[in-house]
Amino acid sequence: MRNMPKAVSRLWVLAVLATPIFMATSGCKSAPETPAAASAPANDDASLAVRVKSALAADPALRPLPMSVATYRGVVQLSGYVDSTDQIQRAIAVARSVAGVQSVNNDLYVRPR
Repeated sequence: MRNMPKAVSRLWVLAVLATPIFMATSGCKSAPETPAAASAPANDDASLAVRVKSALAADPALRPLPMSVATYRGVVQLSGYVDSTDQIQRAIAVARSVAGVQSVNNDLYVRPR
């Protein structure tokens, strides 16, 4: 290196030092972004649950009843207690009438008197 001009030797040293740094950081890529479709079912399920709850609350016969609504990929799970089997059938019918509902799982029970 004694025969090289100063500028060339400095470039050589820089290249030797920069190569390991470049090699170490080139493998550190961020995780790929999740497509919007991956988070869409969660958002759709949440909005579907809100729409089903609103439809149940809009029905005067079902409004005062403590029912829970859960959704997963368009499947609605109704749970809680009602006063009669007619109310169970009505709640299922109301839930099925909401756009986007694929099916309804019934976990409603008639309260013991």
